[in-house]
Amino acid sequence: MDSPEEILERYWGYTSFRPAQREIVGDVLAGRDTIGLLPTGGGKSITFQVPAMMLPGVTLVVTPLISLMKDQVDNLADRGIRAACLHSGLTRREASYAMDRARLGRARIVYVAPEKLRQKNFLAELRSWDVSLIVVDEAHCISQWGYDFRPSYLKIAELRPLFPDAPVLALTASATPEVVADIADKLHMRGHAVHSLSFERRNISFVVRRTPHKEQMLAHVLQRTEGTAIVYVRSRRRTVELADMLAREGITAAYYHAGLDPQLKSERQDAWRSGEVRVIVATNAFGMGIDKPDVRLVVHFDLPSTLEEYYQEAGRAGRDGLPSFAVVLLGPADAATLRRRVAEEFPPKEFVARVYEQLCIYLNVAVDGGYEMVYDLDLRQFCAHYGLPVRPVQSALGLLTRAGYIDYNDEMAMQARVIATVRRDEFYALQLSDVDERVLMALLRGYGGIFADYVHIDEARLATAAGVSQAVFYESMLSLSRQHVLHYVPRRLTPYVYFPYARIETRHIALPREIYDERRRRAEERTEAMIAFASATSECRVRIMLDYFGQPYAPPCGSCDVCRNAAAARRPAPDMRAAVLEAAASGFAVADIGRLWPDHAEAAAEAARTLLDEGLLSSDGITLRAR
Repeated sequence: MDSPEEILERYWGYTSFRPAQREIVGDVLAGRDTIGLLPTGGGKSITFQVPAMMLPGVTLVVTPLISLMKDQVDNLADRGIRAACLHSGLTRREASYAMDRARLGRARIVYVAPEKLRQKNFLAELRSWDVSLIVVDEAHCISQWGYDFRPSYLKIAELRPLFPDAPVLALTASATPEVVADIADKLHMRGHAVHSLSFERRNISFVVRRTPHKEQMLAHVLQRTEGTAIVYVRSRRRTVELADMLAREGITAAYYHAGLDPQLKSERQDAWRSGEVRVIVATNAFGMGIDKPDVRLVVHFDLPSTLEEYYQEAGRAGRDGLPSFAVVLLGPADAATLRRRVAEEFPPKEFVARVYEQLCIYLNVAVDGGYEMVYDLDLRQFCAHYGLPVRPVQSALGLLTRAGYIDYNDEMAMQARVIATVRRDEFYALQLSDVDERVLMALLRGYGGIFADYVHIDEARLATAAGVSQAVFYESMLSLSRQHVLHYVPRRLTPYVYFPYARIETRHIALPREIYDERRRRAEERTEAMIAFASATSECRVRIMLDYFGQPYAPPCGSCDVCRNAAAARRPAPDMRAAVLEAAASGFAVADIGRLWPDHAEAAAEAARTLLDEGLLSSDGITLRAR
């Protein structure tokens, strides 16, 4: 039997594992329940993908990241590893095809959305699978103390009696000790192993810049650093505004959010990866699964809600181990905004119940109806129809999802996909119209893999190749589907609502204490921890984070802005009057005072003002020169 190292090299081209990966793989192969705490960029996927190639049956991966399932399956296919995914955004035919592959052993790894585990027919289907390993990705979601608790994750424990010999591997990038203990408890782990890496990232300098003018500070930071950058913001509108602003400053930038067309997302990711675009301005929809090692700078234009979110996003800098920066831009109102956000995330319970009722009416779902049905939902149209505020409605839908009444998903921007339903040799006997034949030939030339599995296609490129408009291409693909030549699923941009249970009467809607009251209290605590981190002026920022994640007593990092300011204060201040005069001999820009004397900018500015008053310096408003 091949060793894990041989599997790793054969399929991934690596000759050795990263820290903690080999230990996790070893425990999994020994049949031991395991928890892996690997920070962003630590290589969590390898810890279950390598065992999956060594174990006899299916590796079942429960993950909430539906938008990444396709990428994972495609990446594995590129390495010659058969994989499939199951979530409520698939058509019945796609889901049936994926389950057939799993049952027949034609998929080594199957990614499953947690809401599938609430379906009795799916659990019955699972009994026919040979599952050798159960993986829980984003495992903090199973803990009510975690920052993204999802009740559907509690159903994972029901898999254990179905597959008593299959070990469980729980993976997450960030979790407090309390959450780690809760993960083990909720998954019924016994004698489990815990492997973790230090949360310290020595190559990243964590910096907070206080400013009332964030746009100017963002441009300033980017102009004084080099390399690829990510700028995180909270709203889709702001991604567009900041990308445009940076472009006007001569910085190549593109925006990215969950509402973009899948093809446009892919193009922008590729442009950023290749270096054609230096900066990607994005919501938190960007980053997971983006394995770019040479990101030199991550900027948070808006404060994240929690240190867990911040740590994961900031950790996308410097994965290659080289010096990098994580910068927070802190405005005067940011702390108040963050606290207000908590209130918005927990609208009154009566409002949540009313949203449920109006949603069902809007979607034409009768009481006792809607069971296991999927409905497209344009959120803004729904809110406009009832005159409701968008943000509280989003929060209400999230609470209803966590309570199990619905499953609202707003990340479902899915590319079109197609699979052939006839054999290759049967294509040439078909009697097709001229347009259908041209479209089919373009499809066959561009995507030979359609005979083996569903393939994601670029509709615009295929329409051009066939010499037809996109509208004609769409109609032709529908025609070929009606003729049972292929199964075509058009691209989808609309969020959806899935009903795991039939609609109930509104008076029976109840939000459990752990879903609403406890989560609100925890959210307030996490918010205050985030504010304390960003507001710190005397305590090392890395120490604050490590203490939060259960690694106390760490020495000061020496590289965050607090540590650097403390070190500068201990150094003797230079003779700023002489230093400014010396620099002014050849002239320097007023705006460059902070760059020339980063640790003594205020003293340098005061010296320059005094020398101007004394007539020893001259200024045109932009440049200072010695007289």
